[in-house]
Amino acid sequence: MAPVRVLCVHGYRQNGASFREKTGALRKLLKNKVNFVYVDAPHLLVRGEGQESVERAGSGDRDARGWWFSDPRARTFNAQQQCEESAGLDESVAAVREAVRRDGPFDGVLGFSQGAALVAMLCALQESNAEPDFTFRFAILVAGFRSACTQHLSFYSTPLQMASMHVIGLADGVIPADMSQDLLPIFRDSHVLTHPGGHFVPAAAVHRQNYQNFLERFQVTEDANGMHNKHNK
Repeated sequence: MAPVRVLCVHGYRQNGASFREKTGALRKLLKNKVNFVYVDAPHLLVRGEGQESVERAGSGDRDARGWWFSDPRARTFNAQQQCEESAGLDESVAAVREAVRRDGPFDGVLGFSQGAALVAMLCALQESNAEPDFTFRFAILVAGFRSACTQHLSFYSTPLQMASMHVIGLADGVIPADMSQDLLPIFRDSHVLTHPGGHFVPAAAVHRQNYQNFLERFQVTEDANGMHNKHNK
């Protein structure tokens, strides 16, 4: 079995390198099963931006970045902030598109927090054929949520066929569990992993089977000629 290739989309005030570090336990848990590739958000945050944001996790990261701003004027983000228009999403979709062209193809995409919210939008763009470069077969959304921006409502108008795994922390004080559960009706084929912890990517031994049960549907085998054959169970 060849490893599944997954594009990883970090949270607000993180970056690809810091998210790689924060998912070290997950990489170890799924060693030889998954190849993780990390992408940076295009928007670099200056010190002081988003200090009041709901997305507090990772606020100490250097080279802190974000995928879009719920307050375009202040260039800040709050997952629970109602807004008419956001800023920065087009540039972020372009950044993911470039990562796919440069490092892809990918079997799936994994997002954390604001990155998970972005992943749901990427899935919608793929299924509407708006982004032909996106060929993800599954999505993993950790502490995901629906954007509260009116401008983004169209992303949730049609149920998605893509297989999804939703990882929800019951004690998450940044993205409460009910916000993550609001994403479930958007995906027809959803698998849910709940854990008792907070705002992080869970990767204890007890979670290994949950991840593997989901990922085995997308394992790649090699035939006698070394060619890859993808299987959906």
